[in-house]
Amino acid sequence: MQTSLHTFPHCPFKPEDLLGRAPVVLDLQNAAEEIRDRHILITGAAGTIGTGLAAHVCAYAPAKVILVDQAETALFELDHRLREQFPLTDICSQVASITDALRMARLFSQTRIHIVFHAAAYKHVPFMELHPYEAIKTNILGTEILADLAVSYRVSKFIYISTDKAVRPASVMGATKRFAELYLQYLSHEYPGKTQFIITRFGNVLGSNGSFLIRFAEQIREGGPLTVTHPLAERYLMTVTEACQLVLQAAAGSGGAEIWSVDMGEPVRIADIARKMIRLAGFEPGKDIQVRFTGLRPGEKLTEEINGEATPAAFGQLRKVRFPSHADSCMRYGMSALQKALDSGSAEQMVSVLKMAIPEYHSAHSPYEKLDQAHMRREHWQPVEFRTDT
Repeated sequence: MQTSLHTFPHCPFKPEDLLGRAPVVLDLQNAAEEIRDRHILITGAAGTIGTGLAAHVCAYAPAKVILVDQAETALFELDHRLREQFPLTDICSQVASITDALRMARLFSQTRIHIVFHAAAYKHVPFMELHPYEAIKTNILGTEILADLAVSYRVSKFIYISTDKAVRPASVMGATKRFAELYLQYLSHEYPGKTQFIITRFGNVLGSNGSFLIRFAEQIREGGPLTVTHPLAERYLMTVTEACQLVLQAAAGSGGAEIWSVDMGEPVRIADIARKMIRLAGFEPGKDIQVRFTGLRPGEKLTEEINGEATPAAFGQLRKVRFPSHADSCMRYGMSALQKALDSGSAEQMVSVLKMAIPEYHSAHSPYEKLDQAHMRREHWQPVEFRTDT
């Protein structure tokens, strides 16, 4: 059965052609059993990962699927396709923002939700470097709203879709995802025996909305050049199917309080992907279509890490690590400090709170690099620095 609605339009090749390795295939039998007859909530449902997850989940005969997204047209189209493909599945699509606490509370109160797949997020690194307010509001405060509701309404499992950019973050986006990870770890320790919180980390998902593959495909159709940031820039790559498999396997196989990833082999240079796409399109790189280097953008690294804490695994194998044995008792304060920073309207204050909470967060190619000097000697969260009652 086809379980992915994802397409890679107007290209003479599939994302799998660009991996440089065999696709990872995981056994999802346990995932099917985990989802069957359950009420499932998927946030960011109209995005690339959300769409793939929705199709997989519907294929496993859930009792009900609740799809949440702000993107009206994309959600409408997803709803239409899923209803055609799975006419017997109870599908409830909701145009809503995860940052609307009252709206989210109503969703949780109206249905006994068993599993939450939380994929809603702002993800574009250079763009979020310009918009820390929106990144913090959605990626952190939106996650807080959902996670707190999950605990209050005794949701069995909460699976958070994170990113390799949360590991030693160099960007606002990566830092917001890391802060959200830390908050989930805090809840896991604060309320043991209730909701099982599980974090999954991805590399770059090939062909996802707004990804460099989509841009390269458009540039090839226009005759080039293909714009690459740096000749040595490299990323861990995975397909939408691999990403969905990881999330579903984590949901079925984890008992909570774990960070999951999958070994994807070696990172791949983006310049090599660009040249391969040119050749697959029937052209010669450097002759028919040029590759032009434009420089790393704000918040970007040359390379990323998937799970710095986990032990190495063989290609295709799952890697997981337990949450730390202690949680930062100041996370609630951190949320309050972030809200005050948002209210101030000062981007520097917002980013400064993130840097205080995440000592390993060092900005790259960003105006916020100047804030690192102020924090470089601090190793722990120091709430006194962010008092807002004076």
